[in-house]
Amino acid sequence: MTLRINKARSIWWTISAAIILSGIISMVISSQNPNIKAPLRPSLDFIGGTRLQLVRDCSQPGNCDKPIDINTVREVAKGQGLGDSSIQLISENGQENGITIRTKNLETEQRTNLQNALSEKTGAFDPQKNQIDSVGPTLGRELLRSGVLALVVSFIGITIYMSFRFQLDYAIFAIVALFHDILVTVGAFSILGLVAGIEVDSLFIVALLTITGFSVNDTVVIYDRIRETIKINPDRPIADIVDDAVNQTLSRSINTTLTTLLTLTAIFLFGGETLRNFSLALIIGFLMGAYSSIFIASTLLTLWRERRGKYTIENIDNSVSSQDG
Repeated sequence: MTLRINKARSIWWTISAAIILSGIISMVISSQNPNIKAPLRPSLDFIGGTRLQLVRDCSQPGNCDKPIDINTVREVAKGQGLGDSSIQLISENGQENGITIRTKNLETEQRTNLQNALSEKTGAFDPQKNQIDSVGPTLGRELLRSGVLALVVSFIGITIYMSFRFQLDYAIFAIVALFHDILVTVGAFSILGLVAGIEVDSLFIVALLTITGFSVNDTVVIYDRIRETIKINPDRPIADIVDDAVNQTLSRSINTTLTTLLTLTAIFLFGGETLRNFSLALIIGFLMGAYSSIFIASTLLTLWRERRGKYTIENIDNSVSSQDG
């Protein structure tokens, strides 16, 4: 089967625009949500504070007969002076038997008082399953700043590399494809933060950096084939050249993406809670990376060359060689 991606490029762009727009709308809604107040639901890694995850001990008779009432939890938190805390129920054994509370930094005594008050109202908790994490606000801000700086530096480095390796227009559209992948991944996690309470932590920044590397690698392979074909057949229409380049590298792109996704899926299913969101971000980003390399970076380059109607550097070199001959 031969793909003619440029014939339907408006469809690919519309699909991407719809996905990105959904994510942007979600980020706006999330920023207005009083429990989040940010485009993404941040974890303690970025905002600092204390997170308590308490799970009831269902081995005690009658302790888990009824699901936890979130309003009761809010009343207890308010009574402890923590009325502005973010509270969520978590499922355990198919029933809402756990609580996650994210609040300001709490001393040991404050945490103990809160846990005891909750235990009286909701049932005894299992100390083996309880988790308590604390991060200072200064460290959280520093992590966020460092993560964003790392992303900016990586984009600048990729632009410089692509400009030297190919031409400036190649580099620009490779960066557009990278922005596409990042925006889709961030938008997806914004939606998940709203509907499922999924938070982003420092590993999410690592995932975004990994996605940029994977995506640009796939784009470079296609761009290499485009450049080689232009040198061999400088008079062919750019749309045909790009279509052929995509088809020649398609099996490699699919195989590389699928084998990587198999590993990431295994990590998502069996890697534990800590790596679940990290692997999910990579799954989304790698899928979008393969998509954008084929349907975004390549088709945008085609449109630009068609609209500009200019010779590429490769064509100029060929013309000069012909005249010298």
